[in-house]
Amino acid sequence: MLCDVCKVETASVFLTQIVEGKMQKVNMCEACSKEKGVSDPTGFALADLLLGMGAAQPVERSAAEGNRCPKCGFTHSEFTKTGRLGCSVCYSTFSEGLEGMLKGMHKGMRHTGKCPERLQRSLALENEVRTLTQELRSAVEGERYEEAAALRDKIKTLESENLKAAGAGEK
Repeated sequence: MLCDVCKVETASVFLTQIVEGKMQKVNMCEACSKEKGVSDPTGFALADLLLGMGAAQPVERSAAEGNRCPKCGFTHSEFTKTGRLGCSVCYSTFSEGLEGMLKGMHKGMRHTGKCPERLQRSLALENEVRTLTQELRSAVEGERYEEAAALRDKIKTLESENLKAAGAGEK
């Protein structure tokens, strides 16, 4: 594969960045990557390179462009140029345009991270017990005692399952 910049050397550096919700790839040889400052991630913006090569579409100007983050002073145009935000307050400052873009890049709007499978099962059981406990309270308040007894028994079964699972994980 040839370098996208010089079109002569074989590419050995492969960069990928999401620009306006679309994946942009650039393949460069060692010399072009050093020339463009790829070895210094803080001084390199793939968006600048793509715009310079004509590979990316110019970023649309929005009403939020004049906004500045009150904490770090980051602007919307700096965000569109680098693809990064300056601080956590930037998320609320530029929230208008971020939601759609983040939905396109990620599975959801909330970061959940990775969790061990055993812990996921345990958390799901705890959540179900919490829900059933609320239903139990509602049944008792509504004087639906047979339903309440069934819910109580189900809660006890789930709690014993959770204790067994926790005990098996400790061995």
